[in-house]
Amino acid sequence: MENEAAIVARAQAGDSGAFEMLVVEHQAYVFNLAYRVLGNEQEAEDTAQEAFVRAWQSLPRFRGQARFGTWMYRIVTNLCYNRLPKLRRELSAIGDDEIEDHADLQAGKPGDGLEADERRAWLHRQIEALPEAYRLLVTLRYQRNLPYEEIASITSLPMGTVKTGLFRAKERLRSALVTYEEARI
Repeated sequence: MENEAAIVARAQAGDSGAFEMLVVEHQAYVFNLAYRVLGNEQEAEDTAQEAFVRAWQSLPRFRGQARFGTWMYRIVTNLCYNRLPKLRRELSAIGDDEIEDHADLQAGKPGDGLEADERRAWLHRQIEALPEAYRLLVTLRYQRNLPYEEIASITSLPMGTVKTGLFRAKERLRSALVTYEEARI
């Protein structure tokens, strides 16, 4: 299969089939990101569709300094910001404190399959309950496996703010996990 840069170049030259290939490749990620931020399926679908329309319109100006997927995440994140004005305020309120990387939240040892499924469902609900700012950062880092640099680029936040936000989100999840585990004993 053709590499993404070549597909982008063809799309920039007006090849709608090439752009369709990019849409197919990224549509699930774009929708899932919008859904995680907005928490509403219809809003997420509308936002994802609008993101691809804007990408098509702006494609001639895409310089390829970042991956196409990073650029798309940026577009959908900006659209989500527009739909959730309070999200931008929350992101700004996180702070620019530099912190050291901490170990990822450990979900524990998987016990029997049902218990592990229950724990995963519970953790998913806890992530959904995080403030939008934290939920976006957690989604980008742990569900999309993006590096800090790319998250900072997508969200237009300083690296320290990204790390601080992720640290605080993990602290909330750790605290909730302790309570969850204590309740199960």
